[in-house]
Amino acid sequence: MTQAARTPASLLTRAWRNRGWLAWLLWPLSLPYGLLVGLRQSMYGLGWLASERLPVPVLVAGNVVAGGAGKTPVVMALVQHLQARGIRVGVISRGYGRRSRDCLEVLSDSAVEDVGDEPALIRRRTSAPVFVAARRAEAGRALLASYPQTQVLVCDDGLQHLALQRDLEICVFDDRGVGNGFLLPAGPLREPWPRPLDLLLHTGQQPAFAGFKASRSLASHALRSDGSPVALTDLAQGKPLMALAAIAQPEAFFTMLRAQGLPLAATLALPDHHDFTHWEGNRDGTYTVLCTEKDAFKLWGKEPTALAVPLNFEPETAFWTALDEKLEPLLHL
Repeated sequence: MTQAARTPASLLTRAWRNRGWLAWLLWPLSLPYGLLVGLRQSMYGLGWLASERLPVPVLVAGNVVAGGAGKTPVVMALVQHLQARGIRVGVISRGYGRRSRDCLEVLSDSAVEDVGDEPALIRRRTSAPVFVAARRAEAGRALLASYPQTQVLVCDDGLQHLALQRDLEICVFDDRGVGNGFLLPAGPLREPWPRPLDLLLHTGQQPAFAGFKASRSLASHALRSDGSPVALTDLAQGKPLMALAAIAQPEAFFTMLRAQGLPLAATLALPDHHDFTHWEGNRDGTYTVLCTEKDAFKLWGKEPTALAVPLNFEPETAFWTALDEKLEPLLHL
């Protein structure tokens, strides 16, 4: 059994793959959008709109396409790489989809509804300080006030958040590349491409154009809500398995589970950042439910026995070499 949420957003996502009839129908709407984007960029460039600089280097990891391209694993990999180098690093984020607009520190017991699923995951995986705010500069100031020894800030998303000045920009793409190449709403682009940036990283298996690459694979275990592991090999012989994902590319998660030898009796693809408020998908307990780590923070409140399967993500060595070369001068300013 395979289910997928049928929404206007999913229809658009399919239309953005090529220049079909719907993309061309929406193309006139992309023209005023492009003018507004260009005007906004010019106003920041001329100083007519204020852009704040923080006292430590800021690395922004984001994308130019709507719908997600795997930037959260990139952010976590960046943080862990910097930590391994002995660099004190913090993370700032808007906290997409949270119910509060306050500036908050993400703690191990923070309600995901207040801080957002991705910041909660980053905090759990890296133990780095994480702050969320509608204005990322505000999150940065709050983090530095609480953790004054911080040497580098990693901004989760925010390539288009020009109110915060940045020192390095990392643009993340998956196998879709720039899709049909149109701006929103006719295509997936948030801004015209190509654009200047420092590093380009592909998170998929078949990059659409040149850039650094990363390998992705699922861990050999899943995690219970208490953090204890369960070997994936132990799941093949138990209850029927239901896999669900509320991420930009849910089918990629299902494919990786099957590649691990797991026979999925059911799959459920939900909109990115789905809140599971009305979840009743396993009411009779028929299935063992598998989900992504990001989804687990919200799902465990409704489905305490669900198992989260971590993603192993590792950019190629050349990416780290290039990053370190660009970052080193900034650390000694």
